[in-house]
Amino acid sequence: QVQLVESGGGLVQPGGSLRLSCAASGFTFKLYVMRWYRQAPGKERELVAAISTTGSNTNYADSVKGRFTISRDNAKKTVSLQMNSLKPEDTAVYYCNAWRAGLSGPDDYWGQGTQVTVSS
Repeated sequence: QVQLVESGGGLVQPGGSLRLSCAASGFTFKLYVMRWYRQAPGKERELVAAISTTGSNTNYADSVKGRFTISRDNAKKTVSLQMNSLKPEDTAVYYCNAWRAGLSGPDDYWGQGTQVTVSS
């Protein structure tokens, strides 16, 4: 059974930091590109950060560049998102995503999400 379980969300003041983690099971983690998405109320889900299978390549949304860092540990089957200098506009539900180009179409798995609220 495929599972992606996020943790680490919560309430933080502007300028603060949070570290999100996502624990994967039920699939071959090292073969999947891992991504973090977020969805704020009334807005579409957006890609925040992505990391390649080996961790050698990362990409970020312009809105979080220089503030967020994505990393992965293939041995532990985890992916993390370090979020610094948080702003109120970072408030959203954050989702962990695993993706790869399968033979009969993409394999695409999602976690249940974790709430991040940035407010004073």
